[in-house]
Amino acid sequence: MALKGKIGAEIKIHSPATKFFNLFITQLHEVQNITDVVHQTKLHKGDWHGGKVVNCKEHLEKIDQAKKTILFNLFDGHASEQYKMLKSQLKVVNKGEEGVIATWTMKYEKLHEAIPPPQDYLDFLIKVTKDVDAHLLLKA
Repeated sequence: MALKGKIGAEIKIHSPATKFFNLFITQLHEVQNITDVVHQTKLHKGDWHGGKVVNCKEHLEKIDQAKKTILFNLFDGHASEQYKMLKSQLKVVNKGEEGVIATWTMKYEKLHEAIPPPQDYLDFLIKVTKDVDAHLLLKA
């Protein structure tokens, strides 16, 4: 079993791509008010942390507004107990007639083979994506 890997998911969203993407780079702290899976967020020297059962810190490592891509580095807490490296990338793409697609990709390196891939983190991101999309549609 490999220690390094990559998992991902594509989620069709109904809100405008720019509006959805901008929420994650300008109002990330509001996610706790939008979804029931985030119970607390705090900003501490540029690092976001919080969670329901799992606590970790998150650093926005790279933002590419032209490509609507954000790279997050997850560390400390549960993330560091399980993974040597855990990064998630959000990419929001307007695919014309197909609509807007939010793609989450998680790259990871486990500390040892017995640790499962971070599917629980990916499931969390899918839920947050759907909740943020629904919230933005209500505000429109």
